[in-house]
Amino acid sequence: MKRLFQFITVGVLLLTASAAPVFAEQSCKPVVGHFEANVVPPGEGHCPSTPGTFCTAGRVWGGIQGNYQFVMTGAFPSAAIGGVPTILFFTGKSTIFLKSGDQLLGTDTGSIDLPPGLGGFASLITFDGGTGDMSGATGQIRLRGEFNAAEATTNGDYIGTLCTP
Repeated sequence: MKRLFQFITVGVLLLTASAAPVFAEQSCKPVVGHFEANVVPPGEGHCPSTPGTFCTAGRVWGGIQGNYQFVMTGAFPSAAIGGVPTILFFTGKSTIFLKSGDQLLGTDTGSIDLPPGLGGFASLITFDGGTGDMSGATGQIRLRGEFNAAEATTNGDYIGTLCTP
């Protein structure tokens, strides 16, 4: 019986080892920093020319360093589901142009308090690849900040994890 158990154990180990996909191991690091940006009018820079499109461009520093751009791809008023009338839920795409020349790509989801609200916002960027060394990047950063509609600026801080192959 002992020999049968050893045979089954070895067989299961070999089957498991041969069936397991080979993935590049990722290295994850905590990242903390700050950002600031300006609103970009539709049709300028990276912002699509579709009227009503909301885009920003600016810089990020700290654990992630470079320039970035954000393009809102969807929005939904929280008041439509019983929320605060000035709050808007949004989704979008963020691209960070790192100092190394690589790009880091992510999907941005969050909420923003529009005028006449107080201007706060919070979002979560989920990384899903990029270029160069960032081609297999994953992770998330949480952003919190202020939106100043009169000056057409945003600023704040972020914290999270960036994983690279």
